[in-house]
Amino acid sequence: MERECPRCKSKEQQMNNGHHPSGTQKVLCGRCRKTYTEYPLKVRYSQEEKELAIKEYMSGISGRGVGKIHGMSKANVYNWIKKTPKK
Repeated sequence: MERECPRCKSKEQQMNNGHHPSGTQKVLCGRCRKTYTEYPLKVRYSQEEKELAIKEYMSGISGRGVGKIHGMSKANVYNWIKKTPKK
């Protein structure tokens, strides 16, 4: 399967350009100089994990603390809280 630049759609001059900290391959387009990830990883959290994080936050633990406990970004926790309907 050939690599295709998401910007210019070129299939030529697609070069390896190191790795992300997660281990995925970075690619550089030789034509438009766009750097992109060939197969990006998507982190998905289950509904149970989200509910547990929100419950811990509501019980008094800071968003940062909840993030550290579960190994996730505090921004995730705050975004989930914003989307939670008020009771």
